[in-house]
Amino acid sequence: MEWTTIITLAGSFFLLLAIGVPISFAIGVSSLITIMLAIPFDAAIAVISQKMASGLDSFSLLAIPFFILAGNIMNRGGIALRLIEFAKVLGGRLPGSLAHVNVLANMMFGSISGSAVAAAAAVGGTMAPLQKKEGYDPAFSAAVNITSSPTGLLIPPSNTFIVYSLISGGTSIGALFLAGYIPGILMGLGIMIIAYFIAKKNKYPVSPKPTFKEVTHRTLDALPSLGLVVVIIGGIIAGIFTATEASAIAVVYTLILSMVIYKEISLKELPQIILDAMTTTSIVLLLIGASMGMSWAMANADIPYTISDALLSVSENPIVILLIINLTLLIVGTFMDMTPALLIFTPIFLPIVTELGMDPVHFGILMAFNLSIGICTPPVGSTLFVGCSVAGVKIDKVIKPLLPFYAILILTLFLVTFLPQLSLWLPQTLLGY
Repeated sequence: MEWTTIITLAGSFFLLLAIGVPISFAIGVSSLITIMLAIPFDAAIAVISQKMASGLDSFSLLAIPFFILAGNIMNRGGIALRLIEFAKVLGGRLPGSLAHVNVLANMMFGSISGSAVAAAAAVGGTMAPLQKKEGYDPAFSAAVNITSSPTGLLIPPSNTFIVYSLISGGTSIGALFLAGYIPGILMGLGIMIIAYFIAKKNKYPVSPKPTFKEVTHRTLDALPSLGLVVVIIGGIIAGIFTATEASAIAVVYTLILSMVIYKEISLKELPQIILDAMTTTSIVLLLIGASMGMSWAMANADIPYTISDALLSVSENPIVILLIINLTLLIVGTFMDMTPALLIFTPIFLPIVTELGMDPVHFGILMAFNLSIGICTPPVGSTLFVGCSVAGVKIDKVIKPLLPFYAILILTLFLVTFLPQLSLWLPQTLLGY
């Protein structure tokens, strides 16, 4: 019966995706079909409706609309340009300095805005013309931008960790936020190492040394933007507010920053910014609600335990199991966006790794890191499309330059997978996790 249910759920889900049904509806309909194997249609409708509604009844989920709104305000508030200027101070003297500036700016802007796509568009759109003017290969520039933009999904604050916390049964959001720092920084440094060697080989230029006055001006101009991370993470660590309360503070902070300090947003623009945030929030919450219905359908049919038994029958060696899980997620990430993949596969794999003794916080970082690679890869990688678009490069031209960056990302993923202290050291040190 279990395998019949698995085939029905997976088969109907992928069939609906193949014929172009939006993923939220594909999840909901395939879950309904699966539940109908056990109970009548009217009861199945009632169950899945109830699970979708109760799945959204969570105080932690309030953080998502607030962080999305804060990100939208930042995207319009001139934050990216100031962070790029500050990144020039940090990475401007390395070979291929503009490539390193791109990576550093994506790490900062992506973490503050919480969106890899926004980082790829805002930072890449600014950097691409500058790099082209300096003689950089546009395909190389696009590859750097595409692979560095997801670093902000690991460096907090991140909506990805809020979703994982919900679906994993309440894993500490504060611990997840802190756990993302070292892996996110390692991800960015790995990309910078590859960019360094390619830039040195192709003799890309080094930016002129900025004057003390320029360094001071750029640093002071960027400090208010960077202060958001200090306020949010500092407040959570100190116990002053929760992650959900921090998201509301982020909105107030970014409004003051963009309207009063930088004066980039007028009062007239606010309604459209809020409307855009509401639209994005609606899409995300519908996806979460539908996935909660699927999670119940899978749990009711014992699908996670069936898959767990099947995996453990292959091998009881934790290294082999984690390699299989990583490989599966890497493949899934190439054709499924990050949030639905997280919602679908966390309930399947979390019980398996917990049985192996893996910490849920460590596994959350592994999931986020793994699936963030997927948004850089064809055929459906969102940052791949955006990065190519802003650089004016066709996708087929950027695949070869992307390969060494994919290699370093996968190598760093394995480090994060098999060295748990890379993820757990900060939460254990600062939170006593």
